[in-house]
Amino acid sequence: MDITELSDRAERISARYGDHLGIERDGDWFLLKLQEELGELTQSYLQVTGRARTKGLTAEEIREDFEVEFADVLCQLLLLARHHKVDVPAAVERKWLFREAQLSDPGARS
Repeated sequence: MDITELSDRAERISARYGDHLGIERDGDWFLLKLQEELGELTQSYLQVTGRARTKGLTAEEIREDFEVEFADVLCQLLLLARHHKVDVPAAVERKWLFREAQLSDPGARS
């Protein structure tokens, strides 16, 4: 699945979620929801690295939670980008991927 398809599918799910709960998914909501999910990933990270209570979960359950929290953060980030009409692949190309050329050509832009 490519990033555009993932973004489209996440949008459909999020829109239904918002409609079902009567949530206005505005710019503030997208950013705050991303922050909430990042907090949950942080909590899960602390558990998976042995620095937080396990809350009775097995190591496998903790690892599974850690992995799905990444999915929450990624999807919420894509939703925030979509709301603000950010072309994520183009932005990644401008910010990160152009550096590939620098590795092979020290005279490339920095």
